[in-house]
Amino acid sequence: MIKRTQASISRCIIHKVGNKFNNTKNAFSEKEVHFDEASYELMLPFLLRPFGSVVQSYRFNHHADISLNEINTYSAQIFNDEDDFIETSKHIVKHLFEQSNSAQIKTGDVLVVLFEGIEFNEITTNALGVFKIENKINFFQTYLENNSYDVLVQKGISSKKVDKGCLILNQSDTEGHIVLSADNNNYDAQYWTNHFLNIKYADDANSHTQQYLELCKDFSEDILKISYGNQEQNTFLAKTIDFLKEHEIVKVEEFKEDIFEEDKHKTLFDDYKKTFEGEKDIVIRNQFDVSDLVVNKEKKKIKTEIKLDTNIQIKLDIDAPEASSEYLERGYDDEKKMHYYKVFFNAEG
Repeated sequence: MIKRTQASISRCIIHKVGNKFNNTKNAFSEKEVHFDEASYELMLPFLLRPFGSVVQSYRFNHHADISLNEINTYSAQIFNDEDDFIETSKHIVKHLFEQSNSAQIKTGDVLVVLFEGIEFNEITTNALGVFKIENKINFFQTYLENNSYDVLVQKGISSKKVDKGCLILNQSDTEGHIVLSADNNNYDAQYWTNHFLNIKYADDANSHTQQYLELCKDFSEDILKISYGNQEQNTFLAKTIDFLKEHEIVKVEEFKEDIFEEDKHKTLFDDYKKTFEGEKDIVIRNQFDVSDLVVNKEKKKIKTEIKLDTNIQIKLDIDAPEASSEYLERGYDDEKKMHYYKVFFNAEG
């Protein structure tokens, strides 16, 4: 995540990207945007807000040679010589256009922006941002005509969130330039992260923890929920979060011994892990450092509700992993021919 208290926009240009599949064309600007005070004060936080909560970072990727990654090359050109900013920004849009190989890829405005004063991991640097605005909203505009006010509908960009954006920091480690990405329209996530940017997760604790949590969440959804029900699924997720919070280092064998009581569940987890790695083209480490930032962020996303078809919901506390097995009992009523949950408690809250 970044801090933007000292951040500023030094250069900005807006182009329009078409869709190769639908034969819509690109449209390019020849001059940079010159903001008035009001638009600048709105634009700066609008563009940088998505990266204030991003925990994971990426690095550029290429199957043959990293120097052949287009966005890596274009960003390096701009960092090395800002005089090429306008022409290089056009190349960025042309590369984005080439990735639009289906009808669902939307046209939109593309903002290419140079920032100063971006703070990341206590280092202040400049950064290149590429943002795609796909969705515009209707709003009412009032105007005065013949001494009376009237109203018309116009379309514009919502200042709430960016549809797609990346921030390429002029800061490198052993894996290359540090890249942050945000995508609020993930129906075409491959188009942005894999095809346009061609990035991969950094090889760090954030990435290892994120991948392991994704494995556990998918396992709970695809295996436990289907075979054993919501209670088993939610208990597993709560125990997983609890285990990660209590351990600075995760050892997968130790995790399985702690979480699963039966060997068949360990085998199911091992088999699913192999399938998950193959589908995602990743390798889950058998030992890795835990990122508390990732655990806390992902914990908020996990739903631990049991929704019943009788319009009743049971919400479980993810911070109390043992509560489900101790105080919630699932059964079947032969007389009513229905499943039931029995809840034990001392007092109502």
